[in-house]
Amino acid sequence: MTSREQLIRLLRNRTGEYISGQEICSALQISRAAVWKQVEQLRDLGFEIEARRARGYRLLDSPDLLLPTDIITNLDTLLVGQQIHCENDIGSTNQLAQQLAAAGAPEGLVVLAETQTAGRGRMGRRWESPAGVNVYCSILLKPQIPPRQAPQLTFLSAVATAEALRDLYGIDARVKWPNDILVGGRKIAGLLNELSAETEQIHALVLGIGINVNMTAEQFPGELRYPATSVKIETGVAHLRLPLVRSLIQRVDALYAEFLDQGFAPLRSRWEALFDLLDRQVEVDLGKRTISGVVGGLEPDGALKLFLADGSVERVVAGDVRPIGR
Repeated sequence: MTSREQLIRLLRNRTGEYISGQEICSALQISRAAVWKQVEQLRDLGFEIEARRARGYRLLDSPDLLLPTDIITNLDTLLVGQQIHCENDIGSTNQLAQQLAAAGAPEGLVVLAETQTAGRGRMGRRWESPAGVNVYCSILLKPQIPPRQAPQLTFLSAVATAEALRDLYGIDARVKWPNDILVGGRKIAGLLNELSAETEQIHALVLGIGINVNMTAEQFPGELRYPATSVKIETGVAHLRLPLVRSLIQRVDALYAEFLDQGFAPLRSRWEALFDLLDRQVEVDLGKRTISGVVGGLEPDGALKLFLADGSVERVVAGDVRPIGR
């Protein structure tokens, strides 16, 4: 724990009460000048801290800031989230997670950022990442499975995200194949998994998860490919992001343990229960051609099964799926 994190914990444990500068110096093993510097840095981050001569410092209010100590305290996970890495402003959490993996970071590492300058979605599309309002998260896994099975874990992060949104906020979050979360047909979250592997071995699988939490309609860019929404738009109020991050990590941890123990079948069933287009007529844009048919669910490897009008079955491994009619 850094001295800044120790100071935040000390102030929060006695919110509204004065703590003398000497007590803080003793607890953190730093000088009075260093304490003042830390306090000023916290104020710059949005912490409201009052300083009174002969009385010390007291915390009046805290910003909606994601901090490792807040996330990990009593997290109760087996693997995911045992190490938390939080950044203020980076290119992308996926990119940093991959770099940390290459440097030997442990499985279960969670990388979070307040904002991203190079957030990406599927097929290289830009993911808008305004500061302080959303969740930008990447989780490092190293499953001992053949690389061809790695796409199955996209459905793990989809289920974890949708279930967290449904349980925490009571919104009807649904999954869209292969890697989006929708509410009323509007995108509230996107997923991007990135794999580092050899022919027979996975070195690192990064689950990238972006969730629109407190974005307003005005913050969404005008050139969005699909309509978007946020938790705030759906519920009418702003929400602290910490409960969502903790719930997401706990769900990924539990689902990953189940996946390693029981395989893809239970996960596939949970995903299909959140999928609105099962048994529906759809159109699939494959890039060079467009096909239509009735959705038959997921194949064991995660491909989308489509029953065509001529009686044949098409396995869709990549494409944009749109419903036809009601």
